[in-house]
Amino acid sequence: MEVSRLLSKDDMLRDVVAALSRARTLAVVQQLVRTSARLLSDAHGATVVLRDGDRCYYADEDAISPLWKGQRFPITECISGWAMLARLPAVVPDIRLDERIPMDAYRPTFVRSLAMIPVRPADPLGAVGVYWSTARRATDEQLALLSTLADATGAALERLLPETHAL
Repeated sequence: MEVSRLLSKDDMLRDVVAALSRARTLAVVQQLVRTSARLLSDAHGATVVLRDGDRCYYADEDAISPLWKGQRFPITECISGWAMLARLPAVVPDIRLDERIPMDAYRPTFVRSLAMIPVRPADPLGAVGVYWSTARRATDEQLALLSTLADATGAALERLLPETHAL
């Protein structure tokens, strides 16, 4: 059963990577990424964050309740910014125990754990984030799937936004 589940996620990832390579608008890229990130990670929410200079723009989301879609935060004050600046995935098994989490922003939400993967880590354009309503650590398999999705997202954004970092 677990093997077929992994194969179906591999198939889903292949399909979304192909779709991202054909995407012609930012809206299509965002929809593909937010939906597939949530499904690939069995998450309760997913977000697409774009770098906007020294700010993080929460461009899109797919979640069980509203989070931060449309909002901008200083890059130094949010976990997506941390992932972009560090050029590393941020894996947070329990938001209450991680000093990188701005608790005032997270306290009213369902989010208890998360993973945030930078898009194009060498020169980050943004991040793909997933959220869970329980304290848990993202599995290695989920992180691998999300990293591949973030790489494909970077290629799509480079094609659509060639003259900018993100916005």
